[in-house]
Amino acid sequence: MAELNHVPATTPPEEISDLLRRDGYVIVDDLASTALMDQIDDELAPYLDATPLGYNAMIGRRTRRTGALVARSHGCRTLVQNPTMMGVCADFLGHASAFQLMLTQVISIEPGESAQALHRDQNAFDFYPFPDDYHVQCNTLWALSDYTAEMGATRVVPGSQVGDKKPTDYGDDECLQAEMSRGSVLIYTGKIVHSGAANRSDRVRRAINVNYCVGWVRQEENQFLSVPMDVARTLDDDLLKLIGYQEGAWAMGYFRDFEDPLRAIRGDAVEYGFDGSRLNGAANAAFTDSLTHSE
Repeated sequence: MAELNHVPATTPPEEISDLLRRDGYVIVDDLASTALMDQIDDELAPYLDATPLGYNAMIGRRTRRTGALVARSHGCRTLVQNPTMMGVCADFLGHASAFQLMLTQVISIEPGESAQALHRDQNAFDFYPFPDDYHVQCNTLWALSDYTAEMGATRVVPGSQVGDKKPTDYGDDECLQAEMSRGSVLIYTGKIVHSGAANRSDRVRRAINVNYCVGWVRQEENQFLSVPMDVARTLDDDLLKLIGYQEGAWAMGYFRDFEDPLRAIRGDAVEYGFDGSRLNGAANAAFTDSLTHSE
């Protein structure tokens, strides 16, 4: 029986990025510890129990989606900044000036839930037709519970990251399920067709969905509302930048009088202005060149 590709947790980020470019997905086994998964389970338990069921078929009528994970869980902050994932994002999304957090949620698929419709995540950007070689997202589903086919392990359509076929053009027989152990992670691009599967078991299937995107697009989860200011002030600078307190590109997302967004949190401890040297590669060169041609 065909299976999706798995690699060990020791795989270098650059190799994972190459697999994403080639296949549109990869499963990294046991990348997060059991202790971290236990911590997240404990911290989120009150919020998971209080989250209402979904109100349509796409988000799931027997599915609960619990967000604002950065604000609600110290363990999730650690997970969001997983060093391997930071390396993968830096490489895979390195064609852009910056990358940022797209969304955080725990997806709890309850017994009796039917299969979600196949879709591409990048369609969230108003169905904009991004070129085949431009990746706008790097997405993850971490197994917070056991992740078996019977419980509703995510369905993936291998090869669907290229070509002109719509998600509705693929059949159930073309899907493979991302079965994996707790603490493992399915990493996938915004281009590959996938969906949650039907839960035929008597157990809840839980995944921590953490998605990243290039810095110049709008985040799906509004982090400035999900993470209150009093919580934001307690976060380290790297995490603040990741949730949106950074320039996403030249002149994108500046604060007040053309200031670094971190000044909204740190005040005068952060230097006034915009530091173009923080932009990546070609973007930095384009920024430098623009200084000689702008008003």
